[in-house]
Amino acid sequence: MTNQFESLGLRPANILLPKTGTDMTKWAVVACDQFTSQPEYWAEVERIAGDAPSTLRLILPESRLNDENVEAHISDINRSMEDYLYQDIFTTLPASIIYIERTQSDGTVRPGLVAAVDLEKYDYTPGSGSLIRATEGTVLERIPPRVRVRKDAPIELPHVMLLIDDPKKICVEPITAEKDSMESLYDFELMMGGGHLRGWRLSEAQIEQLAAALSRLSSDEAMEHKYGLGGVPPLLFAVGDGNHSLATAKTCYENLKKVTPEEQWAALPARYALVEIENLHDPALQFEAIHRVVFGVNPEELIEAFLEFYPNAHRGPGVGHSIAYTHAGGTGCLTVPNPRVQLPVGTLQNFLDAYLKENGGEVDYIHGEAVTDELGARPGNIGFKLPAMGKDQLFKTVIADGVLPRKTFSMGHAEDKRYYVEGRKIR
Repeated sequence: MTNQFESLGLRPANILLPKTGTDMTKWAVVACDQFTSQPEYWAEVERIAGDAPSTLRLILPESRLNDENVEAHISDINRSMEDYLYQDIFTTLPASIIYIERTQSDGTVRPGLVAAVDLEKYDYTPGSGSLIRATEGTVLERIPPRVRVRKDAPIELPHVMLLIDDPKKICVEPITAEKDSMESLYDFELMMGGGHLRGWRLSEAQIEQLAAALSRLSSDEAMEHKYGLGGVPPLLFAVGDGNHSLATAKTCYENLKKVTPEEQWAALPARYALVEIENLHDPALQFEAIHRVVFGVNPEELIEAFLEFYPNAHRGPGVGHSIAYTHAGGTGCLTVPNPRVQLPVGTLQNFLDAYLKENGGEVDYIHGEAVTDELGARPGNIGFKLPAMGKDQLFKTVIADGVLPRKTFSMGHAEDKRYYVEGRKIR
């Protein structure tokens, strides 16, 4: 392996894939943090997977994270992982990086790379200067329940998606042009409207070329050219999806460091986490808004509280931040003129954080306006729809200002989120 990877926070990994003959459509399921308020989705996934080998047995859908018997769910997951290893379901691709193409629900093809990142070079603290950074605020209370899922797991399956800011397309796109000469690994239809997925294994020469390209991308010259910010710590990878999952991996690794001699840290499998890497500038990659539905509240009282929280706010459209809402009594919008923050999501989230702390209720983060309207229109709920954020300023904003408000954007529709396919041993 090239020494260039040591400074990049990225490396090839010993990747696990199910052996030939596995029904890959039943094997791959969508990221666990999707469809959290739609248990019927996961019930249908259960029906499709049946008794076949499936990543459904190796993950905990977050819709079940607060179940009374969640510890039993976690034990079942760890047992399934051990069983799959014992049954020799997997084949191992040593020191590998995988190039993938995901045909999305709209027919566009989104390319990416699956590799491991070094958690020593990742920090989710706002204002961090690490090579790998969170783009949105990390909710620390969300990490401990996820640590319980990961800490005894022998395998990890990634739904983390990292972005590179590569406008000249020197990293992923050259590999795309060579895919026809590469070793094909899988080619199958994803369940539940997830589109199609194909994967190829990079050659040693392609891995070397990728390392060289990433080194150029993180150079001081590149930072100066793209952001006018020479001499600052480089940002190579920005977390686009799955930050709490990556933060959980980081926490588990930091806990292991406390009981492991420092000279052994580099050899810990838990030091690394498998991720998918995508180019921010790929046209198939679109930012979608993440909407909010608040449960267990009186919608009109909440709206009145919003107007009190922002004394210059008013009902109806106007100049400033306008936020549409839906509840059982109808639809409308709230406008805050001269907002104190840059994005409407920040205006709304600042209010919701304060209101829910004082009055109770729960908020869920929803992909898709139709689902937001449907859930918001149920009695005791209110849904808020937010505009999408442009992706062109993402890296520069994170470098200059720190993280964005949590759940500011989503990379594509819920059906287009990463599906679990590859795995890696983490102990």
